[in-house]
Amino acid sequence: MTAPADLFTPGVEEALLGRLAGQTTPLFLDYDGTLTPIVDDPAQAVLSPQMRDVLGRLAEVHTVALVSGRDLTTLRDFVGLNSVYYAGSHGFDIAGPGDLRQRNAAGEACVAALDQAQDELQQRLGSLSGWAFERKAFALAIHYRHVAEAQRPTLTEIVQEIGARYTQLRVGKGKMVFELQPDVAWDKGRAVLWLLEALGLDRPHVTPLYFGDDWTDEDAFRALQGRGIGVFVGELERETAAEYRLASVEHVGAFFERLLQGGSAA
Repeated sequence: MTAPADLFTPGVEEALLGRLAGQTTPLFLDYDGTLTPIVDDPAQAVLSPQMRDVLGRLAEVHTVALVSGRDLTTLRDFVGLNSVYYAGSHGFDIAGPGDLRQRNAAGEACVAALDQAQDELQQRLGSLSGWAFERKAFALAIHYRHVAEAQRPTLTEIVQEIGARYTQLRVGKGKMVFELQPDVAWDKGRAVLWLLEALGLDRPHVTPLYFGDDWTDEDAFRALQGRGIGVFVGELERETAAEYRLASVEHVGAFFERLLQGGSAA
């Protein structure tokens, strides 16, 4: 797997915009680490006024969808735009303009298992400090950024053990977070493909772009291979299926401005 090309390297951005010329270009965007920096307290990951402004302007000429592990309601509250689509809980919960609404039925059948696992984790993790739950409609995140290094192996063992016993669930890993999700054939990539079809964008001369920074975004990068373009955001410390890279949230905003100046509409 080759390393993605840095869009701020001379000539690379121009080449990408050339590929997009004459194409319909819907934009699919992760939230944390892509549109706003990763912060110690997930509740403080507020979208900047500048990024909200550019997203609003993009949505006037492009289809824009936020695809995030965040709960749908939380994601909407953070972004505050009615002109974009939202796919919360890694795409299990989708809503947007035109009364678009889709909740994954197989995922809904696993919610009771999530409730039970949460109760058990609450008891088992009680002897540790620094962790925090983030409950979503279709997932449970266990943040451990503030857990002491010496306690992290114990936390990992507890989460993996409990996750393995609930056969309806799977344990995913992100940046300093574990996440229990329904163990069904659904992820960010499948959500993006569903949105393309639902919005009438599963057709020739459509080149979707997906921007993301986390492991869960790799599902979307892979899903779009051969039909779209993936852009990794941040310092690259692992292999990725993305074709291009932007070094920071600020670079994402700058590229969006460039796309508004010379990119194609969707």
